[in-house]
Amino acid sequence: MAEPESQKVIKLVPEFLLKKRKAYQAIKATQAKLALLEKRKVARGKPLNFKRLEDFLKDGHIKHRDETRIRRSKHRPAPALPPAGNKLAFAVRIREIKGVSPKVRKVVQMMRLRKIFSGAFIKINKTSVAMMKVVEPYVAWGFPNLKSVRELILKRGQTRIGRRRVPLTDNALIEQHMGKHGIICLEDLIHEIFSVGRSFRPANNFLLPFRLSVPRHAARDKAGLLKDLGGPGFRGADINAIVRLLN
Repeated sequence: MAEPESQKVIKLVPEFLLKKRKAYQAIKATQAKLALLEKRKVARGKPLNFKRLEDFLKDGHIKHRDETRIRRSKHRPAPALPPAGNKLAFAVRIREIKGVSPKVRKVVQMMRLRKIFSGAFIKINKTSVAMMKVVEPYVAWGFPNLKSVRELILKRGQTRIGRRRVPLTDNALIEQHMGKHGIICLEDLIHEIFSVGRSFRPANNFLLPFRLSVPRHAARDKAGLLKDLGGPGFRGADINAIVRLLN
């Protein structure tokens, strides 16, 4: 008869040691995951800002053109103010400002038109008309009627509470922040903006710039402008058609 096979002796591992190993493996797995995420973050990082020579030449040409235009406008007579009945203007940025002169960029930021197809209300005076002349190739502006002002504020009116953009759908919110200026509801806000009253400045600052929408497949010309919008510059009462198109 064959001798019985010797049974293998299995060494028992204490339970506390098994728990210790399991905890150590969990810690190592967590560290490896964090290291991988950090590596991906570093690899993603900031994209390499590579610009071709043609881009530098194009930006330099745009900047030189803006500086020449502004310098020539200083030797021309100041633009005439609109009729006294027109106190309110609405400006929409319809062109990119990449490569423009610092003065044009600063005026665009003062008008709060940092993004393309954003709009804002502006009080008509000598200074604002001169600012419009500086940014004329990039901004379309004109005189909105009451219907356009109402539609813009009711549909796209927003304010900033802390770091959040909050739509103006609650009169209690308006009364809380603008009650000291005598504005307690949306109708008061619309009236104050359209009539350019005493509290126009705080009311306009209470409103964030309007983010207008553009059809994704809208036809554009060679300059990149939307064909339906027309060119930049002073548009008079035609600004209402632009508001209907983009609102």
